[in-house]
Parts: sequence; C-alpha cells; structure tokens
Amino acid sequence: MNKTALFKTSILLIFLIFLTLSGCDDSTSRMDSDQPPEEPSSSAELDSSVTLRVLEAGGESGEYFEEAYIKPFTEKTGIQVIRESPAEFGKLQAMVESGQHTYDLVELGATNLYRAVEMGLVEKLDWDLIDPEPLTEEGQHPYGVGYQYFSTIMAWNGDKELTSWADFWDVEKFPGKRSLSDRPEYTLPVALLADGVPKEELYPLDLDRAFESLEKIKDHVAVWWNSGSQPYQLLLDGEVDYVSVWSGRVAGNDDNIGYTYNEGLLALSYMVIPKGAKHIKETSALLHEMTVAENQARAIEILPYTGPSKSIDQYLPKDRLHEFPSSDENYEKQVLFDPQWWVENGKEVDERWQKFKMGLN
Repeated sequence: MNKTALFKTSILLIFLIFLTLSGCDDSTSRMDSDQPPEEPSSSAELDSSVTLRVLEAGGESGEYFEEAYIKPFTEKTGIQVIRESPAEFGKLQAMVESGQHTYDLVELGATNLYRAVEMGLVEKLDWDLIDPEPLTEEGQHPYGVGYQYFSTIMAWNGDKELTSWADFWDVEKFPGKRSLSDRPEYTLPVALLADGVPKEELYPLDLDRAFESLEKIKDHVAVWWNSGSQPYQLLLDGEVDYVSVWSGRVAGNDDNIGYTYNEGLLALSYMVIPKGAKHIKETSALLHEMTVAENQARAIEILPYTGPSKSIDQYLPKDRLHEFPSSDENYEKQVLFDPQWWVENGKEVDERWQKFKMGLN
C-alpha cells in the first residue's frame, strides 16, 4: 500500500471512530440527563378560548358543582363553564340522535348511565387523560365519573330510635304512621331488608318476597311520597312518625329529627360526556377536578352529599363525619345500588308496582 492510500485509510478510520464515540456520548447523555421528563398534559395545552356547557340537576346541586369544581377549574385554566338545568335523559338522547352537540357534560343517575351506555349515547372516558385522584371502584366507571353519593335512609320524629328496616316494619313496637317512597327502586329493597334478607344478599331482588313484605306494612303507610322534600316535611308537620328519606334532607338537621344510615341504600350519580361531543381534552380536565378530594370536601358546605374520593374523610369536619353517606363510618353500613339489575328488570318492576298501587286503599 502506497503512502497516499495509507493516509486515506487512516483518515477514514479516525472518522468512523469519531462517529461511533459521538453516538455513544449522545445516548449516554440522554440516559444520564438530569432534565425532568416532559409533562404529559397541562393547562397550557388546553384551549382557554373554549366554553364548556354542563347539563346538571339545578338548584343547590348546581351551586354545589359550581363552587366545588367549576371555580377551581376556571381559576387554573381560564376556561369558562356554563351550567344549564334540569338534567334529563331525554335531552341527552335527543341531542346525540340529532347530532347537535350542545353539552360537554351531562349529569345522570346510575340507572340512566347504564341505559345510556347500552344505547350508545355516551363516550368512553380516557382515564389516562383525566388522571384522577384515587376513587372508589364505582366512582371510576368506564363511561362516567362519580359525582354525588346519596342514601335512602330511615328517619323519625320522636324518642323511639329505629336501628333497622325490621324496626320500621314493626308497628307494635313502634306504633305510628309511616311514609315510603312511591318509587320502587327506593322501596322494594328496604322491604326485603325488613323481611330479613341480609344486605350482602339483597341483589338480585326477590320481587315476590318484596311485594309480600309490602303487604304487611301498606295499611300503616299514610303517604307514598314522590318528592324528595316531602318526607321530611311530613315529619316536621307531625303527619307521620317514620319515613324513608334521602339523606341530604335530614343529615345535620336542627329540628330534632332522628335518622340512621344503618341498612341505607347507597347510590351514586355521574357526569358523562355525550357521544360525539367536542373539547374532550378540556372536558377531561374538568372531570379531573371532580376527583380531587379537597374539591369534594368543599362541596359539602352546600349539600351533604359526598363524592367518591378514597381520601375524602381527612378533609371533612371530624365532628360531622356521621352526616355523610360515603364516610368510612357510614359506607359499610349500607347496600350499594345495583343499576345493572334495574336496567334489566325495570319494566317488570314497573308493571308489578302499578298493580300493587291499584290495590291500595
């Protein structure tokens, strides 16, 4: 090999070695870098010019959503949120079927959530995008974020405290007029509990046994209530002595009305994204705020309905834990509502319920 060829070969080898070392240095620098990884998502990536629209129940429940979730969300992102009410399943269905995407979030009860999923009316949630704080199992549904827990419980006006639905049914030991809900989902389960069905075995409901149990108490039911405010007012007015009632109506009352969460029927409402809705990233950021324990605790200053955070107890007033449906103190005492059973059996239940009511005096 002449000197010129040898020189060229040497230069080529040096160049190849340089490239190899440069590549190794670059790889090592990336692995050893002290720079933090890129943030997966932040408010800077959201479109602050968007206005989100939420269809909710209205009244105090709407104020609850505003104070606890909308305000901190808007402060962080600059995104405005408009509330409208009332939330109705028919509005969701009509909107989706017409292709007019008016709302970004809609409030639904648990049974209506399952109906909406079956009918293809709601989007499956991207929980990675929502990035929730720890929630209860039912609070993190594939198609809905848990919103408010509420319970159907027993309450009374007097000195004789009830401890079970069997007591409620015992008209000899606890004489007086009763009031029960005119909606079977709040009455048939308690009829079974009163008849001795363990709460762990409540579902699937034994309808024959439930209606047989109601036959034993129906003559002592003075009012079958159909409005959430009605049973509490009946107690205050002295028209009845014992009622089934939604927990938020009696919890923390100053009217000497007694109540217990023992054998309560615990249910959870949800927020869902309608099928075809726009602004998924911004809406998911709002849903994240709903999972924050501190936000959920702020909401109870308006209504005593707690959210599904696993750590909410540490943010609630210690002297009021007994008031809230999902506090550790009360959660295990109750039976969780089974929306899937009601979707599958609702038609049969409604038919039998109407026949039962026709037999009332």
